[in-house]
Amino acid sequence: MVLRDLPKSQHPDLLVGFGHADDAGVFRLSDDLALIQTVDFFTPIVDDPFLYGQISAANSLSDVYAMGGKPITCLNIVAFPNNKFPLHVLSDILRGGYEKVQEAGAVLVGGHTISDDEMKYGLSVTGIVHPDKILQNAGAKIGDSLVLTKPIGSGIISTAIKKGIASEKAIDSVTRTMAQLNRVASECMQEIGVNAATDITGYGLLGHAYEMAHASQVGLEISVDSVPVMPAAFDYYEQNTVPGGTKSNQKFLEDKVTYDGAITDDYKTIINDAQTSGGLLISVPNERSEALISLLHERGIAVARKIGEVIPKDGPWIRVLV
Repeated sequence: MVLRDLPKSQHPDLLVGFGHADDAGVFRLSDDLALIQTVDFFTPIVDDPFLYGQISAANSLSDVYAMGGKPITCLNIVAFPNNKFPLHVLSDILRGGYEKVQEAGAVLVGGHTISDDEMKYGLSVTGIVHPDKILQNAGAKIGDSLVLTKPIGSGIISTAIKKGIASEKAIDSVTRTMAQLNRVASECMQEIGVNAATDITGYGLLGHAYEMAHASQVGLEISVDSVPVMPAAFDYYEQNTVPGGTKSNQKFLEDKVTYDGAITDDYKTIINDAQTSGGLLISVPNERSEALISLLHERGIAVARKIGEVIPKDGPWIRVLV
């Protein structure tokens, strides 16, 4: 609503702005080189400061991967309450972020820190991409297969962590998933050749799927039984650890999504669950979908699978089937 009232930047070399809720902005420098720019940060979702740094950095880097690009430089963005935590906590956060930047093959070039009542950390990331190879959420085509590269449910489990009821097994599983870079998944989709992509973050699987459908002016069918879900999400759903963002997502999409009558409330909630550092949702020509999934599996993305398809827009933007 706020962005709708702002003037849109106009420039012949601005290839991607914020007109279609894309993951990052893209500016052309030459016929064969464009810059990708993005920024993201958030409050802690796990207790371990090092893991928090890793997860937040992975989340920030993900926008570049979703656009089909390569991150090259990063800047730290930090808000830190000096009067509440010792400085070694900040050091651990920054070390976690640094390790993910290194893993991405990018360079940390500096940053900015302010004193704040609430801790926040993230990255401003600059990447590069060929202007003709940019991936957006607006390219999905009728007949495409939809492929998801990470399981969902991290919002519900993270809320369970905040409430102190999450098991060590659940904490270990969700933190490893959130800290995983989307680098390999991005490389695979670029190698195979796909039509559109986006990463799954705060708007949840259905929220980001809706952005893809709307930007591409197509409909989507998603098979809920095919969507990979972290098992603990079902357990903690029953213990009322649904975050506010997930509830807001579900409410926003009420008139944009229809559900098969057999779909239970827990599944409806989980596929709307607000994610942190989720996987890529990829729209790939159907004839290439098996090759993409095989390549993802071969390179260690074992959970990747087809979860639906792109259909003509006839009625709701998204149909969720069993």
